[in-house]
Amino acid sequence: MLGSSSLVFSPVAPAPLQSPVAMTQLLLLFVAFLVLGHVPSGRSEFKRCWKGYGACRPYCTKYETYMHLCPDASLCCIPYGLKPPASKPENV
Repeated sequence: MLGSSSLVFSPVAPAPLQSPVAMTQLLLLFVAFLVLGHVPSGRSEFKRCWKGYGACRPYCTKYETYMHLCPDASLCCIPYGLKPPASKPENV
């Protein structure tokens, strides 16, 4: 009766990462992490100016204004809420 069993068990079960699809997904995940590791974060994309509150850019967004030019001749863009009020001319 030992030889009449209809179930056949494999001595070695396949590992989950032996399939080509799983290896391809693992490779794509690894490449994605490598690429994302070299991308700068959003805050460090532009050089900072005006005490760290502004960013040197070729143009400002519609929610920003420029204070002065940066050393590389780009605009120092600051949000409107941070722009200091215009000074009144003194009568001498």
